Amino acid sequence: MMKPINPSGLSTFDISGRAMAAQLVRMNAIASNLANAGTIAGSEQGAYRALKPVFSASFDGPAATVDVARMARTGTPEKKLDPNHPLADATGHVWAAAVDPNQEMVEMVETARAYANNVEVMSTARGLMLETLRIGK
Repeated sequence: MMKPINPSGLSTFDISGRAMAAQLVRMNAIASNLANAGTIAGSEQGAYRALKPVFSASFDGPAATVDVARMARTGTPEKKLDPNHPLADATGHVWAAAVDPNQEMVEMVETARAYANNVEVMSTARGLMLETLRIGK
């Protein structure tokens, strides 16, 4: 009897699919961060802080995949003096969102590339499977 190629039971498609799902979560967080960049709040607690997914490795036998463990809020809002702003507190301060749009754009490009790499893995695996079937004819 032939041994299975992947004893964990996870196929290449499963592994790449999970990686793509993780990158989709990351891309959605980036989109949310960019949408909230530049927003102003009347208190430090109310200011938007960038969302960052925290990933964890998930092991299924010898195969490892990725899961999103949680979403974390990062950054420290910037305190600005703007006494004429309608959200200014009693001291005339407002808090700007803790989002760096330049960093978010870099992460967006990195995330898109990681997603595209997994699409390529799936495409290659599909092509190899089709070639194997063709050889068996």
